[in-house]
Amino acid sequence: MPKKKITIIGAGICGLWQALTLVRAGHAVTLIERSKKPFEGACSFYAGAMLAPFAEEEGAEKLIRELGLRSIELWRDTYPDTQCEGSLIIAQPRDQKELHRFERMTMGHERVNESRISEMEPDLKGRYSNGLFFADEAHVHPHQSMDFLLNAAEEAGAVVHFGRDEAPGSTDLLIDCRGIAAREDLGELRGVRGERLVVRTEEINLSRPVRLLHPRFPLYVVPWGYGFYLIGATQIESDEAGPVTVRSALDLLSTAYALHPAFGEAEVVGFGAGARPAFPDNLPRIIVKGDHIHVNGLFRHGFLLAPALAELTARYIETGETHPEVFS
Repeated sequence: MPKKKITIIGAGICGLWQALTLVRAGHAVTLIERSKKPFEGACSFYAGAMLAPFAEEEGAEKLIRELGLRSIELWRDTYPDTQCEGSLIIAQPRDQKELHRFERMTMGHERVNESRISEMEPDLKGRYSNGLFFADEAHVHPHQSMDFLLNAAEEAGAVVHFGRDEAPGSTDLLIDCRGIAAREDLGELRGVRGERLVVRTEEINLSRPVRLLHPRFPLYVVPWGYGFYLIGATQIESDEAGPVTVRSALDLLSTAYALHPAFGEAEVVGFGAGARPAFPDNLPRIIVKGDHIHVNGLFRHGFLLAPALAELTARYIETGETHPEVFS
């Protein structure tokens, strides 16, 4: 099939993977983004960027695990700084029911005791008696990985325009990756607000994402290296992307302190919030309307799903093949 002129709107994690995948497939790709600075308006900028297809199955369909496992392969093949250290799930003694529930609802893990937890994460020694280790999961630094994808797409021949929201000139295909901004075209789309903070401390060293289970306020901590950690938890039914609320900030800080008291002395580097796009079933969709393709609804799984969805889009353009659970 002849290669196409393709315009991609939206330079978040979804649009970046679409651009890189399609330009490497030989298409003439133009990527446009309305914000004047890279990632300025992208909810991806506030992501935890955990590649956790097994752990996410606790609250997601099997499709997320299947696409996520393929995405981890693509991340590892594409981005050299993909961290493949697995992820650790733990709970306080009073919340062991949450750990048992999580164990029943997920797969791909092994139960680990206090000795094994101390071996994996020495700074948690003596604090947690048991947990779940997902050895095949991974994580990336959201900002550094997005920089990499943007540069890789440009080096492969993609033309990138910031501060622009209209396709330049003629195009064979328009791929819309705008997230919640596409709601005027996708009536079912809704915003799901996610809030996070970034802290810096030399008092604790973690090697992998750690989730602390809690019946009301579960928390995840993602190591970024050099003493920086992303701490997140919230999932609020709102499309507002404004400042973090006081209540959420208090919950994030107090639960991080509960994970390890060393976080009580950490420097708060920044708070942030983004509105993630989701359909009613919280599953992603590739919606084809003639020469206009929407890739949207990644919910809280943007980094986990973007590579696999880009591969599905490229396959559809090349062969017409569709995934029955993703395309509509």
